[in-house]
Amino acid sequence: MTTPAPESRAIDAPEVAAYWAERRRYLERIRKVPEIRQRFWREVAVYLLRRLLWSFGFFPVFIAFWVPFVLASFNPVVMASDLIPLLQEFVNSNPEVQATTISTLVIAWASIGFFFLVFDFVLTPFRSPYQYEADVYMRSWEQLNHDQLPDKV
Repeated sequence: MTTPAPESRAIDAPEVAAYWAERRRYLERIRKVPEIRQRFWREVAVYLLRRLLWSFGFFPVFIAFWVPFVLASFNPVVMASDLIPLLQEFVNSNPEVQATTISTLVIAWASIGFFFLVFDFVLTPFRSPYQYEADVYMRSWEQLNHDQLPDKV
């Protein structure tokens, strides 16, 4: 047998709806402000550039140097002595083998980059300046309407 909901629960729904309605109205208003729109596009560009540089610049390069360094037991002399014959073999090979090796390295670099890019987008989602502005506004709106709002808004 279920117990009836307390009366305060029945009153909370309109107040919560008022909170989200006010947030929606505020977001509609600030979307028309050119400075915030410009800041939004600048932050989108910086976010995408940062994600791309991090995923295609740092991780593939880090893995390309870290894995051989670990396999060489953190000894750069062993790593160099293992890599020098491979580099000499690459330089002395015919152009077709060199092209195949380079394309394999590019495919490996791109696959590592795309792998980390997907997880980077998931782990660090974009935070819109519109949402930030709305959060700040709604905190002040909550303080002004504190006595009218439920406890968990």
